[in-house]
Amino acid sequence: MKPSIFDYVIAESQEHALEVLREHGDDAKVLAGGQSLVPLMSFRLAKPALLLDINRLEGLDGIEAADGRIRIGALTRQCELLTDPLIAEHCPLMRAAAEFIGHPAIRNRGTVGGSVAHADPAAELPILLQVLDAEIEVCSAGSQRTIPADEFFMGLLMTGMEPDELLTGISFTAPVEGTGWGFHEVARRHGDFALVAAAALITLDGRGAVADAAIALGGIADRPLRAGGVEEALKGTPGTPEGIEAASRLLDDSITPLGDIHASEAYRAHLGRVLTRRAVQNAVGRARAS
Repeated sequence: MKPSIFDYVIAESQEHALEVLREHGDDAKVLAGGQSLVPLMSFRLAKPALLLDINRLEGLDGIEAADGRIRIGALTRQCELLTDPLIAEHCPLMRAAAEFIGHPAIRNRGTVGGSVAHADPAAELPILLQVLDAEIEVCSAGSQRTIPADEFFMGLLMTGMEPDELLTGISFTAPVEGTGWGFHEVARRHGDFALVAAAALITLDGRGAVADAAIALGGIADRPLRAGGVEEALKGTPGTPEGIEAASRLLDDSITPLGDIHASEAYRAHLGRVLTRRAVQNAVGRARAS
């Protein structure tokens, strides 16, 4: 199939882009890498009246570190997460998870901001933003604001952005030194969207007990979710395999899995428990080895 008829505008500046969004609102869609939007348009699941190309805008790409925080510009290509030294040093979890994003051709074109704005609950980047307590930076012609990740993802392909807003970047506090991490996902084929994925960050205290835990899952519901009950159950425990297994079972109390043609509710619930356990075990192991 082919897309329906649309107008095409190349943004000459960020101010120009914001003015176009202010004028056209819901009738406009932003084009960056096009790895999510263009397939939807080809199937006519998305039929924007206007396509706003922001690829030539300056200042919307790049990865920076300052005051203990990492900032990633919206136009940063996903492949850069695999090679950037700041990501490798301060957030190896993100580098590891980025290897699961599609295929090289997709990562070379796809942008960080595009994946976040698309808000597919099975995509890797939204899961990472949840586990990292990240903030999403957006702006409009009249203002700019940051939205916490747990308020940004509102449902299947739904976000807290307004129609006239442009996503400009994401930022998060770099995990403290010694934090262990783990990431696991199950997909039908390598490069497919995850049936379920789990990410974990674990910090140990001086006695080797779990001081802090952050766990997020994707693909299991209509948005990426934190496993708050599991996190609380782990804190203060020695992080033994038995304790991690028991805490992982609490996932059933906090998340109601969705079923579809790819996986039943029961299978997703099973994957959620198993992948949570594996991610936490890996994170505890890395924290102890650091």
